[in-house]
Amino acid sequence: MATSDEASAAAGSAAFAARVSLWESLKGCGIFHKEIEKEELRRKIVMPKYLRVAMRTASTTRDVAAAAAAASSAVVGDEEPMVAPEAPLVVFVNSKSGGRHGPELKERLHELISEEQVFDLQTIQPPDFVEYGLACLEQMASQGDACAKDTREKLRIVVAGGDGTVGWVLGSLRELYESRRDSVPPTGIIPLGTGNDLSRTFGWGGSFPFAWRSAVKRLLNKAVVAPICRLDSWHLEVVMPEGEIKEKPYTLKQKNKEMDIEGEMPEKISCYGGVFYNYFSIGMDAQVAYGFHHLRNEKPYLAQGPVANKLIYAGYSCTQGWFCTPCAATPNLRGLKNILRLFIKRANCSEWEQIPIHPSVRSLVCLNLYNYGSGRHPWGDLNPEYLEKRGFVEAHADDGLLEIFGLKEGWHASFVMAEVIKAKHIAQAAAIKLELRGGQWNRAYLQMDGEPWRQPLTNDYSTFVEIKKMPFHSLMLNGEGS
Repeated sequence: MATSDEASAAAGSAAFAARVSLWESLKGCGIFHKEIEKEELRRKIVMPKYLRVAMRTASTTRDVAAAAAAASSAVVGDEEPMVAPEAPLVVFVNSKSGGRHGPELKERLHELISEEQVFDLQTIQPPDFVEYGLACLEQMASQGDACAKDTREKLRIVVAGGDGTVGWVLGSLRELYESRRDSVPPTGIIPLGTGNDLSRTFGWGGSFPFAWRSAVKRLLNKAVVAPICRLDSWHLEVVMPEGEIKEKPYTLKQKNKEMDIEGEMPEKISCYGGVFYNYFSIGMDAQVAYGFHHLRNEKPYLAQGPVANKLIYAGYSCTQGWFCTPCAATPNLRGLKNILRLFIKRANCSEWEQIPIHPSVRSLVCLNLYNYGSGRHPWGDLNPEYLEKRGFVEAHADDGLLEIFGLKEGWHASFVMAEVIKAKHIAQAAAIKLELRGGQWNRAYLQMDGEPWRQPLTNDYSTFVEIKKMPFHSLMLNGEGS
């Protein structure tokens, strides 16, 4: 059981997060920015009615042909100019995110844009929009509709949700790369989640602003002029002895094996794959996240917003053995070195290199962004001398490298998250391979972008996890540059 000092450390980290969220909400409320008129904003972002009706119909019916009839009926009696706006926007809103703000935000978006350009993820999913909605615009463009062609090329997307929702949309847009379709729309963010690290990284803020009605209008206008920047995406593959990962995150799907494995594997295996944009981790932090998700699902009334979530998360971590528990106390609380071997490929290198793991490390994090855990910077701003000494380069979200660091006991993690000290730097890597074998452990806890799962382990055969960069970048809108 955690002592009062340990609980205070975790609570202090949560309180720090709450203060950061408060300041970010004040900054985002709009009082420091010039207000834009509603009609002026609509002229910039609202698509001609026949196009938005066709796009919406194709997405909801999953039928591009039906959209043509809907477009024809929308043109009759329509006095809107058939010209593409400056920056046509489509907004995905997770109405279950942000506590009570989700449904209210959707209504506000209907006022500011149009109902046809706002997609509630509870009813229309991003893959359907990409496969049918965008395909509808592309088909109309191929038939000589210059307005549809211009709209498709200028299209921008805004996601109102947390990091998981943003990742879902980015993953769906990946289909455009893979099928070599038209230009990929860049993505901006209205932060509705708990951590919002993608939103922070690209200048959209870390929390939903207090004066949100005016702030939403300002954020939509920011999406019109925001410059486009790039984000690495990373493919993760898990190869394991035949079996099932129960309660796996929706981002993790069964697939055919691609990984080259050196070592003995059973005749029958199972393989899963997924993509992440922020981080992958294994160990105690993933175990706490797994328990928190279960607690929130069992008692949803406890999680009424980002601040409440962070306080519950900190309290829950105190019960899981993070704090001041010797690594050899029990098998499930030992250091990762006992079950894990880490291999990396450095930049411009084709050979795997084994990297030692310190016995005290209980969580291993592979980080793509500057922000982690609600805006913390565990990798830190490293001076040039240290970078040169360790063979590191300055970290960026599009540099083709993951920063690998370790967290020890809970007190160490708390000081890292409070930014009193830095995490334990391990390596920078262009590709990563993990080999896990159970011993006395029959499971390990893994997560990617905050979506945890319990990974079964055996003592007879190893489980392998490989992380490789995807061959293309995701496109983001840089809110700081607008």
